[in-house]
Amino acid sequence: MLKNSKGVSGEIRITESISEKLRRDVRNLPSLQEKIRSFEKENISEFLELVLMGSVIIESSDIHIEPEEENVRLRMRIDGVLHDVADIDRELCNKITSRIKLLSRVKINIEDRPQDGRFTIWIPKEDLSIEIRMSTLPSEYGETIVMRLLDPRKLITLDGLGLREDLFELFKNEITKPNGMIIVTGPTGSGKTTTLYAFLKTINDPEIKIVTIEDPVEYHLDGISQTRADSSKGYDFASGLRTIVRQDPDVILVGEIRDLETAQISMQAALTGHLVFSTLHTNDAAGAIARLQAIGENPINIAPSINLAIAQRLVRKICKSCARFVEAEEETLKKLKEELEGVSENVVSFPEIIKLAQKKGCRECSYTGYRGRAGIFEALVVDEEMEELILSSPSTSKIRNKAIEKGMLTMRQDGMIKVLNGETTIEEVDRVT
Repeated sequence: MLKNSKGVSGEIRITESISEKLRRDVRNLPSLQEKIRSFEKENISEFLELVLMGSVIIESSDIHIEPEEENVRLRMRIDGVLHDVADIDRELCNKITSRIKLLSRVKINIEDRPQDGRFTIWIPKEDLSIEIRMSTLPSEYGETIVMRLLDPRKLITLDGLGLREDLFELFKNEITKPNGMIIVTGPTGSGKTTTLYAFLKTINDPEIKIVTIEDPVEYHLDGISQTRADSSKGYDFASGLRTIVRQDPDVILVGEIRDLETAQISMQAALTGHLVFSTLHTNDAAGAIARLQAIGENPINIAPSINLAIAQRLVRKICKSCARFVEAEEETLKKLKEELEGVSENVVSFPEIIKLAQKKGCRECSYTGYRGRAGIFEALVVDEEMEELILSSPSTSKIRNKAIEKGMLTMRQDGMIKVLNGETTIEEVDRVT
């Protein structure tokens, strides 16, 4: 059975008849829209099953229920982009909201402040359990609800990240080192957690002890000790880390470095024989150094503790069922060559005739032209030369320029290589970078 993290509150068991009917009738977003709009909405439980199971089928990551003045808007996020699904009448929405809050074990009568909860979708026919992380937020016309689907089938190892060969070898080498720190940066929704879990799944072995502190624990990983930070109980990242380092770990994952104390304990652990993974919210890899300095950490500690700083974004992949490949226009070719100027021929090469993917749209991709996502990355290696530079408290631009001088490819360049390889489009790389 595929599982998510433990300790889930409520559970919706998708009935076999609904599961089979939806698998037969729903192939993409338009067919789900039609199904939801035509559904007899008297049965709240069946309607919620339809919304949840439908979102699983079309591989949506989030479901948004947003009250407006007249009706309530139902939207779903697919491959990072929100799509309208249907308008729901207010009376039905109130019943759905109560049902979701009941499942999530939050207080039904509280509507004037945010609440967070969790529940599970159980699909017996597929032997699959998908956890739902639910959040409510008071708004002008009622409570906004967002449900994030944590599908364990999306957990991957290092070779599933879609890395260039040189990056794959770099990451593989760095995550198997006995000590030091690897930081993954990027905005919310850029795939940082997926990357960190890929690292853990790749190195997970009975001979090493891996402990995590996360907020929240999104997926349960067998063989790894996972804990959840809860500041209301006095167990935040800093206090949890202090306890974890006394548990004789080899590898520690810190969900996010948010304050000076967490940074100090993480770096001390990295300097005393532990391999530490964590995340920061910065725009690029070089920004990780400046961010750590901004929260008060001393460059004397930053320089020797960090092995690698990674930045990433997610781009939508071209749909393989309907993609068209056309010869690149002169202006487009010029742009690609300018973006990739100076990149080693071992990493990228330009064939005589360059054909690029163009999105079209078909039933398989809900007529968007894209299906699935891939990461684009940049990786700043902290070697002796970079260490010396960090000790002088340089600006982000100086760190970035030095990294590029030493061979770092930017996220944008990584994206353009994916364009050249027919995996995505220039428009998509432009959108995220």
